[in-house]
Amino acid sequence: MSRKPAKRYDHVFGQDKPNAGERKTLLVVVVTLVTMVVEIGAGLVFGSMALLADGLHMGSHAVALGIAVIAYRYARKHATDPRFSFGTGKINALAGYSGAILLGVFSLWMAVESFHRLYAPVDIEFNQALVVAVLGLLVNGASVFILSSGRGGQDHHGHDHHDHGHHHHDHSEDHNFRSAYFHVMADALTSVLAIAALLAAKFYALNWLDPVMGIVGAALVARWAYTLIGATAWVLLDRQAPAAELDAVKNAVESQPDTRVIDLHVWSIGPGYKAAVLTVETETGHDAEHFLSLLPEDSGIMHTTLEVVHMKRERTDE
Repeated sequence: MSRKPAKRYDHVFGQDKPNAGERKTLLVVVVTLVTMVVEIGAGLVFGSMALLADGLHMGSHAVALGIAVIAYRYARKHATDPRFSFGTGKINALAGYSGAILLGVFSLWMAVESFHRLYAPVDIEFNQALVVAVLGLLVNGASVFILSSGRGGQDHHGHDHHDHGHHHHDHSEDHNFRSAYFHVMADALTSVLAIAALLAAKFYALNWLDPVMGIVGAALVARWAYTLIGATAWVLLDRQAPAAELDAVKNAVESQPDTRVIDLHVWSIGPGYKAAVLTVETETGHDAEHFLSLLPEDSGIMHTTLEVVHMKRERTDE
């Protein structure tokens, strides 16, 4: 069995540095809060319940987006805390999961309110409602632009036997960022559907279209929430990597003669990076360093614990 002398390793993986997702989300929170204050103030001054209600709605999304910002900062502040076995990467998934739950609650509220209005219609102040919807669309459109522009991450670095590779952070796996993005997309979608429904109701007396659009929007938001809950839950539960990724690792190692992988686990420990534990049985004289060098460069594996069982050596000892 191949062993290496004890060394001290860190498990930070770049989580101690701010990333683009954090800065963009914070900017969107500021924009949302400013809009909330303006709408609530205007609603109180002009006696508009529509403006007041939308301002409070903006506040609820500011809270959800605030969770994302807090998660980024907490992960960065505690990146070197030894109590986190593989760093603070999973705080990202936890925040994304929490945001997805809030998104699901929002979709449920949309559906309940829409069904209620479908069977118990209320009078609509079309002009005021349209002003609020257009304002909401402009703000949310700006937020979507901020979050979607120039997506990118940073590199993460690390060590060996416990080996940390050199792979790029995959922004698509930043579930905290995805949660924030889905929240502003949900708001933008709500505004678009509201404008369409209000125009149809104002000019063609299709008042029933307003709650129907609400139900359609609720279904789409629920779908986003479901997708995000699934993705983040699997990360939190240390689900095994997809079969294709496992096969890539296994085939790379077993490319050596008289060598086979007898145990392999690969799982996500943060946005865009993974950990791996594998046991290699071989009749060659290769050590752990050699097999580590065979791992695919694009695997995203940042932390590897590798055990090598030398079959010839074991038979000689008997």
